[in-house]
Amino acid sequence: MEDYLKEALEIVKAQAGVRTMTEDEITSMVQKLAAGIKAIADGENISTADSAVVDPKKAIREKSILCCVCGKTFKVITKKHLSSHDLTPEEYREKFGYKKKLPLVCKSLQRERRKKMKEMKLWTKRGKNK
Repeated sequence: MEDYLKEALEIVKAQAGVRTMTEDEITSMVQKLAAGIKAIADGENISTADSAVVDPKKAIREKSILCCVCGKTFKVITKKHLSSHDLTPEEYREKFGYKKKLPLVCKSLQRERRKKMKEMKLWTKRGKNK
């Protein structure tokens, strides 16, 4: 298991170098990678088709959102990215238990958008045009 652990540590070290990771994320990622590398080396068939790479409850963060399918980090998960997983935004939300209207953006961006909309007061402008 020692070689698998070394390989996993190298991968996680590289990942931690390009994005901020919590201690729990680092530990979890090392464990999953070491087990995955061992499974591949032992010739086991690993299937991650139905399981989420990232916990959907922890995927939406303050400054990033993680794709539950591949684990990549974004500010906004786009239709184009989801199409690479053969999913629509609606299918993605349903698959990972999100509410139907939940925006697939990080919390800070969601707050900024909400603030801008309130400042614009589009609902008052609609009434005046009639």
